[in-house]
Amino acid sequence: MSSGYGWIREIVLAAGMIFVLYGTLVLMTGSSPPMVVVESQSMMTDDESHVGIIDPGDIILVTDSEKRQVVTYVEAVETSSKFVDYSTHGMPGDVIIYKKNGGNDTPVIHRAILYALANETTPVEADGTCNEGELDELLIASDGSSGACILTWDVRGTSITNVTSINMNLTGYSCQSHGYLMIKDWIPEHQGFLTTGDNPRTNGCTIDQLIATGYSGSGPHYFGLRDEFGNPVTAVRSDWVTGIAGPEIPWFGIVKLAASNNSHQVTSDAWNNLIISVVLLLTSVMIIEKAMTKLIGSAPEFKNLIQETKNNRNQESKEEE
Repeated sequence: MSSGYGWIREIVLAAGMIFVLYGTLVLMTGSSPPMVVVESQSMMTDDESHVGIIDPGDIILVTDSEKRQVVTYVEAVETSSKFVDYSTHGMPGDVIIYKKNGGNDTPVIHRAILYALANETTPVEADGTCNEGELDELLIASDGSSGACILTWDVRGTSITNVTSINMNLTGYSCQSHGYLMIKDWIPEHQGFLTTGDNPRTNGCTIDQLIATGYSGSGPHYFGLRDEFGNPVTAVRSDWVTGIAGPEIPWFGIVKLAASNNSHQVTSDAWNNLIISVVLLLTSVMIIEKAMTKLIGSAPEFKNLIQETKNNRNQESKEEE
């Protein structure tokens, strides 16, 4: 009975520790869930996994996007910006987690390249359309009503302001087969982020919202991301962003991918690193446990306690006799 009770106590203690750890992470990050497991290679910078780079199988702590402003790639490379030289996960700017077109399919974890901000707007016509400009039904107009026609745009944090279309040559953002990233004659569908993965082979210059690079936005020639309904992913609205990628715990999320159809995304060196990490972790625990046992056992107070316990038992045995 006592043995069974001991197991129950251990389970309760373990569950309590997990609950406390989870709650602490939620309080620290302001996000629930406070972490995500990376499932694809879209953020890898080469063919091997690296600490500090987002690789499949990494666990990423997620910070609530309402806690601070997302710093985009262009803001981090703008020499006059207060965010100049800011970088995360191996490249300038923040990596965000967002829902494609605000839907319910698996969120995307990609780098925020720029944020298109409405500049000049006009009211929507009585029939709910725009005579000119782009209709944003969710944009709050100057009179407080919902919906406005956007005539010109700003790129937040840069010198590009009041333009009818956005053109940028990001020469510092190199791509394997395209030279460097170009935003060409982009007229956003609404305010929001342009995003892409860091992988130069599979992403790079292939913006999630591919129309921004000058390609057609419809038909079979559109190779950007699509949402759960097959629609092309548009500029990421701020309320579609579920979090900002924070520190990583490398490799330990591979366990989850191993039980899914995404295990093939994990590189062989990542598997090796996970095995080595687990072995080192278990070995460290065993060494620490033995060292602590030896340290406690050598303490005079512990020896006195053992001797006193023996004396008490001997005394009890004599009294029973």
